[in-house]
Amino acid sequence: MSRIKEDVYWVGYLDWGLRNFHGYSTPHGSTYNAYLIDDELPVLVDTVKYYGFQDLLEGIRRITDPSRIKYIISNHTEMDHSGSIERLLQFCPEAEIVCSSKGKEGLLKHFKKNWKFKVVGAGDSLNLGKRKLTFLPVPMVHWPDSMLTYSSYDKILFSNDAFGQHYACSRRFAKEAGIDIIFREAAKYYANIVMPYGSQVEKALDSLSSLDVDMICPSHGLIWKEKQNINKIINLYRKWAGHSADKKAVIIYDTMWNSTKKISDKLFRLLHNDHGIDTAVIDLSTTHISEAVTAVMESRIVLIGSPVLNNGVFPSVGKFLIYLKGLKPKNKLGMAFGSYGWNIFAFKELENFMKDCGIEILGEGKYFNYIPSDEDLSSLAHPVRDLAESL
Repeated sequence: MSRIKEDVYWVGYLDWGLRNFHGYSTPHGSTYNAYLIDDELPVLVDTVKYYGFQDLLEGIRRITDPSRIKYIISNHTEMDHSGSIERLLQFCPEAEIVCSSKGKEGLLKHFKKNWKFKVVGAGDSLNLGKRKLTFLPVPMVHWPDSMLTYSSYDKILFSNDAFGQHYACSRRFAKEAGIDIIFREAAKYYANIVMPYGSQVEKALDSLSSLDVDMICPSHGLIWKEKQNINKIINLYRKWAGHSADKKAVIIYDTMWNSTKKISDKLFRLLHNDHGIDTAVIDLSTTHISEAVTAVMESRIVLIGSPVLNNGVFPSVGKFLIYLKGLKPKNKLGMAFGSYGWNIFAFKELENFMKDCGIEILGEGKYFNYIPSDEDLSSLAHPVRDLAESL
């Protein structure tokens, strides 16, 4: 339990041991954030994943008797948010579940229980006493049921999955936890969860522009409090939602006998040393695909390399591209490269994969038989120059 404003408390759960969230690596764990507003009519904003219920209940009890809770706001049906509703209702059986119409549909399908529902839509409000909560539907950010809750009295936006991070920490505010790493984790979170919904995010941001916000309380990670950090994360969301990337390049590859690595190393030297382009290199044998996706989101140029295995793209590269395709990046320029033994046709598969991922292929890919020679590596200068000039 942590007090975040007068009569507003964090009562969530710290999931220190979480290392994978739907295929997204979480080396720092995560939090499931729930917020208790102790007004005349007490409200709980979201619950926690089922195995964090006891922490949630104990946090509430430190503040008030759970039976006083009048409303449980379900901003999002996904079970890391709603997983403790059923057990909590045993302690506050008269509480109403406040959610969107799609939220009600989802909760009925998940729990098979006809609870006391209060369905809300855009602009609807809920009077608690001192406070009035207002609801803003944000469908497909990132589920159809998603909505935000705003307290004008506290100037708090309970932002659901928007502006969140998978990061477990005993501190509650982003600045206290180390602002640079929290912004980094927010970028990873957006890239791996929110990126496909850029147009919906832009609409949501427009609807927030009229609100007076001095605190953003997301469903995962740390709370944004300082005005400059609130402005920065909102501006980053606008940038990411518009699929705008920096003048950066990323080289993503895997290798069998180091031939594809030799090509990657040469590409890095050409891009970084010869053309001064900020370039990252990601080896998929040692780096999780969710980290690679973050680098793709932040880069304008994406180069992807693979050796041929069994007449196809190397498995780790194929896995990464299938994952990337679902996240629908846009406005990327790229090139394919790799090494082969006796079948070069697999690289057509690699190029088609990249096109399916929204990467515009510039020129022809560079594919070398067995071990690339010095002459082979020198031939990379021309396509790299074309990529650099495209910026």
